[in-house]
Amino acid sequence: MISYKNTHNFTKKQLEELFLSVDWSSGHFAEKLVIAMKNFKTVFSAWDGDKLVGMICVMDDGIMTAYVHYLLVHPDYQDKGIGHELVEKVKKYYEDYLRIVVVAYDDELNFYENCGFEKADDASAMFITELWT
Repeated sequence: MISYKNTHNFTKKQLEELFLSVDWSSGHFAEKLVIAMKNFKTVFSAWDGDKLVGMICVMDDGIMTAYVHYLLVHPDYQDKGIGHELVEKVKKYYEDYLRIVVVAYDDELNFYENCGFEKADDASAMFITELWT
């Protein structure tokens, strides 16, 4: 049974395993991820016992706009509603905000649209990054 927590405390190993399970290069910087999790305004996580199987991390301006930075679910736990539940927790937490923003890769658009997000016709995500995924 999956349980959900609102916590900022994760071990390096937990984050490394989750991020590398979905081939995100951030997992190679697990020490930085531990610090990053403490700096996010909001982090909801999904657990199978003591195993971290999913998370969503959000930054916000305190009143109007929230930015979903990470949403990931371990491949062994995908297609079980965990990602959708994590998004729902964010939507409820930020229900008084005017906008929740996510940068979605093209192959994820359908998932986010099913969660209530709308693709902008006149905007594109832009990055300055050293990460490869």
